[in-house]
Amino acid sequence: MKVIRIAQVPPPTVMVDATVLEAVWSMQNARTGATAILEGEKLVGIFSERDVMLRVVAAQRDAAATQVKKVMTSPVKSIFEDQDAGDALELMVANHVRHLPILGRQGSLTGLISIRNLLQHHVEELADQLYSLESYFLADGPGG
Repeated sequence: MKVIRIAQVPPPTVMVDATVLEAVWSMQNARTGATAILEGEKLVGIFSERDVMLRVVAAQRDAAATQVKKVMTSPVKSIFEDQDAGDALELMVANHVRHLPILGRQGSLTGLISIRNLLQHHVEELADQLYSLESYFLADGPGG
């Protein structure tokens, strides 16, 4: 399945000059653990719960006064919307990230995928396969 089909669309975003507090509000409103950081239309970074803890709280920065560009993760790993969910999972595991921005082939931000979205999708696929196998074996019946 293409990664965009299970992604958060539209993705949560803030501009590069936003404050950390504004980025956290974006994450809260979208009910996700990360937000994409844009400069104009261009993806320039990502800001996650991990960034909040390590670069803001642990560093004792003021969330209302610190610009997100000073504490975001950049450069950011991303994936194209026509790639498969399995490709996204491999990229996330290999790079130890929990959120990936999704780009169109022209470079525009189209979605955001989380490891939770991917794992939930895979669990649902496995449950469907199990149900199909159970149905197959149970449909055989006596004498079959």
